[in-house]
Amino acid sequence: MATDYSSEIAELRSTFEQIRLVTDPEGLKKQIADLTELSGAPDLWDDQEKAQTVTSKLSHAQSELNRLEAMGARIDDLEAMVEMAEEESLVDEESGAALFTEADTDLAKIRRDLDDLEIKTLLSGEYDSREAVLTIRAGAGGVDAADFAEMLLRMYSRWAERNGYPTKILDTSYAEEAGIKSATIEINAPFAYGTLSVEAGTHRLVRISPFDNQGRRQTSFAAVEVIPVTEHTDHIDIPEADIKVDVFRSSGPGGQSVNTTDSAVRMTHLPTGIVVSMQNEKSQIQNRAAALRVLQARLLLLRQEEEAAEKKALAGDVKASWGDQMRSYVTHPYQMVKDLRTNYESGNPDAVFDGEIDGFIDAGIRWRVGQHSEDDV
Repeated sequence: MATDYSSEIAELRSTFEQIRLVTDPEGLKKQIADLTELSGAPDLWDDQEKAQTVTSKLSHAQSELNRLEAMGARIDDLEAMVEMAEEESLVDEESGAALFTEADTDLAKIRRDLDDLEIKTLLSGEYDSREAVLTIRAGAGGVDAADFAEMLLRMYSRWAERNGYPTKILDTSYAEEAGIKSATIEINAPFAYGTLSVEAGTHRLVRISPFDNQGRRQTSFAAVEVIPVTEHTDHIDIPEADIKVDVFRSSGPGGQSVNTTDSAVRMTHLPTGIVVSMQNEKSQIQNRAAALRVLQARLLLLRQEEEAAEKKALAGDVKASWGDQMRSYVTHPYQMVKDLRTNYESGNPDAVFDGEIDGFIDAGIRWRVGQHSEDDV
């Protein structure tokens, strides 16, 4: 069936206009101007954390504006190409057909990129625009679970690398035989929290265990936690009396010593029992500062969750939010990765473990928006 370019382009323009209304290009331009002025301040780099936040936000805002303006131009170019193809077909049918083929290719690409732009407009939560701290913990399944946790760490690291997002390993606790007990990674990109928060939950792996000499199938689990990075405007006061700090010597795989000083820090928030460990910085002071920042972020998220739970209780909503198991990765007896909330799936686990998870993330964001819409009814 021939493509109805007139209706297709009209639909693209309608979707694009909705995205423009939400994204607010004029607001972006003002934000860019303000951030550019801040970035030019001579004392900006006296506070490196603030400077990195400013430059990161500026880069993201410029990128978003460029994508928005480029998309409008691409739709205009597509419409011009279709008009050219129609005129060319009257003179040379073969040449016109070639232009229509090119238009079909551009149309498919624009649809995909519009979908990506639309996803960004759905990230409107209080902390969605923040950078993210992601923690992975091995669950049930012994050495296979520890190996699975390390596979997930690589998956998220590769995803960040594919998107050009800087990452920083804050803490790693290695398992004795293979893999990791836990790891904490910081992803330094605007909207990293809103994007990755749909990855939080229990992940399940089914495979032939490489650690079982009888080649039996093994099921193992790992938990993923995602929290927003705190900013200067956040008000999370933690009294010194509420914190217990232990120092210990950092260690690598198999107990190998990383350094010979007690630079690693374990921080316990006594009222909630939340424990944060940091050992990947060079000094105890740096590890302590990193641990406090992650602790503040977890308390910030806890406060938000408590407020949300209170609102649901007042509304009489007794539905559970997310199930314990949100995604299954199966490599035997068949090849499949499936999200149990959205039903989005991939038949290529190797590609998923190599960081190709955008489809899962996009489906998760749309699912979450749908869940919130149901809660508001």
